[in-house]
Amino acid sequence: MKVVTDKNKIEELLNKGVEKIFPNREELKKKLESGERIRLYCGFDPTAPSLHIGNAICINKLSQFQDLGHEVIFLIGSFTAAIGDPTDKAATRKKMSRAEVDENAKLYQAQASAYLDFGGNNPALVKYNSEWNDKLNFGDLIELSSHFTVQQMIQRDMFQKRLEEEKPIFLHEFLYPLTQAYDSVALDVDLELGGNDQMFNMMCGRDLMKSMGKKDKFVITLKLLADEQGKKMGKSEGNAVFLDGKPEDIYGAVMSWSDGYILPAFELATKYTLAEVAEIKKQLESGENPRNLKMKLAYEITKLVHGDKAATQAQENFVSTVQNKEIPDEIETIKIKADKIGIIEALVESGLVPSKGEARRMIVQKAVKLEGEIVEDEKLIVDITSEKLIQKGKRGFIKIIKA
Repeated sequence: MKVVTDKNKIEELLNKGVEKIFPNREELKKKLESGERIRLYCGFDPTAPSLHIGNAICINKLSQFQDLGHEVIFLIGSFTAAIGDPTDKAATRKKMSRAEVDENAKLYQAQASAYLDFGGNNPALVKYNSEWNDKLNFGDLIELSSHFTVQQMIQRDMFQKRLEEEKPIFLHEFLYPLTQAYDSVALDVDLELGGNDQMFNMMCGRDLMKSMGKKDKFVITLKLLADEQGKKMGKSEGNAVFLDGKPEDIYGAVMSWSDGYILPAFELATKYTLAEVAEIKKQLESGENPRNLKMKLAYEITKLVHGDKAATQAQENFVSTVQNKEIPDEIETIKIKADKIGIIEALVESGLVPSKGEARRMIVQKAVKLEGEIVEDEKLIVDITSEKLIQKGKRGFIKIIKA
């Protein structure tokens, strides 16, 4: 596979969305310009049944390396997810079973293919870290542990905070960075990339590779998607945009972001070049309505995930149902084998919400309408001998009727 050494493309790769490069930027630049093909990866723990926009930022960066001809590995943390990454966690993560992890990971490659090419002349590789971690015995674990110190692990901010608050730190949480570090050794990579919140774990991998006498490893930390106040986008903040969402839901979610997300999202979550992002910035500074630019952003993100046609339909749906406050022309009808049904059950069975708990929350927030009227009673019984229209939020519509 021929490696692209175009200096402008390498500059774009090293600057777009990048926060830090270890050991240093110049050394990596020299390596990339030499024409040597490097092997790199980013890991994704399947702690949820879908990837989200935060993950897509890293996958987007992997795709830049792939476009230059380098060997890219999309690593699914089938082993590490069961441990639970303690990064930025004030309490111990709930451990997951392998079955739960495997179930969550089912769609990861398909979703990543919106950004990465898993075929063609330079296909991205898919690996699972249970392949090598399952083979380690207790003696192997002790040997790997000997390359790290307790002081090295305990210095992490979230562990220090837990100590101050007298909250427990479990031994397996110390082993997570070690396990992630071993991924670098097992894959024999030249580079690892991830969000800047993963710097400690990635640097552990760099230390382990050097101490085991293999080689040095480059580390790239990427900016996290955050607004001008530093509010992050992600699962921990409860505002993640998942890639398994319907086109209209992804589009609408982006439109609900504050204006402060516009520039960083164009840089991190789209294929826009830095020059194109700079042009968006000029438009904002010259007085362009942020809503118009946010619609462009919502379209680009939806297009990446679902394609151009779906993004166009999502935009049209948003304009008609939100901006013009109209009910869409085509609404799915769900048939239910009953004369009557509780509003909670109707919301769940229609697929408008994933759970009864979410249905109750939406009702409390006055975000559910029946035939255009706000539902305030979660015990409401709906007569469906005649067709009824249920609305969730601004964009969710469904019709229910007796089968």
